[in-house]
Amino acid sequence: MIDNNILLKESLEAFSNFIVVNAIGEVTYINRVYARLLGINQEDAIGKRVDKIIPNTRMLNILKTGIPEIGSVMTFFDHEHNKEVTLVCNRYPIIYEKKVIGAVAMTTLNNISEVKALEKEITKVKEENRKIKKKLEHYQQTSNPLSKIIGISPEIKILKNSIEEYAKSNFPILITGETGVGKEVFADAIQYLSNRNLNNYIKINCASIPKDLLEAELFGYEEGAFSGARKGGKIGKFELANNGTILLDEIGEMPLSLQAKLLRVLQEKEIERVGGLETIKLNIRIICCTNCNLENMVKEKKFREDLYYRINVVELNIPPLRYHTKDIPILCKYFINKFNEEEYFEIKEVSSQVLELFKNYNWPGNVRELKHTIERAAFLCKGDKIELKDCQFFLDKKNNFENDKKNNSSLKNIKDDSEKNAIIAALEKSKNNKTKAAAILNINRSLLYSKLKKFDIDY
Repeated sequence: MIDNNILLKESLEAFSNFIVVNAIGEVTYINRVYARLLGINQEDAIGKRVDKIIPNTRMLNILKTGIPEIGSVMTFFDHEHNKEVTLVCNRYPIIYEKKVIGAVAMTTLNNISEVKALEKEITKVKEENRKIKKKLEHYQQTSNPLSKIIGISPEIKILKNSIEEYAKSNFPILITGETGVGKEVFADAIQYLSNRNLNNYIKINCASIPKDLLEAELFGYEEGAFSGARKGGKIGKFELANNGTILLDEIGEMPLSLQAKLLRVLQEKEIERVGGLETIKLNIRIICCTNCNLENMVKEKKFREDLYYRINVVELNIPPLRYHTKDIPILCKYFINKFNEEEYFEIKEVSSQVLELFKNYNWPGNVRELKHTIERAAFLCKGDKIELKDCQFFLDKKNNFENDKKNNSSLKNIKDDSEKNAIIAALEKSKNNKTKAAAILNINRSLLYSKLKKFDIDY
């Protein structure tokens, strides 16, 4: 039977490098491997101060602070192999009855090359994991397209029902809403629920392409159509989307000259390439997105009325986030899970105080702004819960927004008061004659009556 002391001693010898010091920093034990590395005998090291045998040691700091140091990198001269080696070292205080009575240190890997190999292996595993999750996400999206539309509020439920109702039709669909509400997410759900989900789905942002290039991008061109045209010509986005779906994002930015050609696509279901004579027949479904008020643009002659009614067979208006704040907690949870997967964060939740703060904010940037806020807070978070202290940047922005809103409101009140006083003075001067009062104010009678109603002036 082997003595327990021998068993304990030999188990310490099994470590790559192992050392123990007492409360005043004297070496009480060092294993053979570590002694050979340092070029000393085990017996000679016992009783010596650790900083005398290990240059730049951190063991004395562990004794002083009582705080462990994990994963430290140290470079030694390996006397056994006559070369420098870099080791990964863990150091721990030895605590007895709440007092630090010593410290122990050991290396977890023999040299830094092992760390690099391990890091490479971890990176490979992460990449494989990312690919699997991407495939799973694609499968979930195609099997349940509405799963990407996050929300349980009545407003979002109504939109989901509308999408299910119209997705399998060939109707053009106009998706409207403020910047950042997630219009493209709704467009994607329509495509994946449609009968065209296995065919091409082409997206183009009308605002991101220079206007003089947009026609060629959409309709394609023949060889020699213009200076710099590619040899053999180029197929356009509409042709690429044939038998499938095309998403025209920021449709309000499309030039009037191209709007006429788009109208032809909708009416005649055909196009001609730039510089071409051949008519190309199309079977295509068009989804348009915009944050513009197209009705006002029609009145201002900036958007064709006939095109507006052609693309607006079905309109889905996505509400701003401030109208469905009930969905903020579930959106936060969704974004946290997303960032945990992508950035390997370990966030579990958002505190109730932060959620309350979010619910009382106007969110001018809508869901996109919430996403970026959660991402930044998750990066700053040191625990597993996003707290108020992680959101100081958001508090500052919220306060600035509210101050600006208050100042703007104050300016509006000053302007309204001035208008009201001017109207009352004009009525008094004209002895309540509306025609004369309007002339004094240099406005027409209809506008005067509108102002009287607005300011509740008794006339």
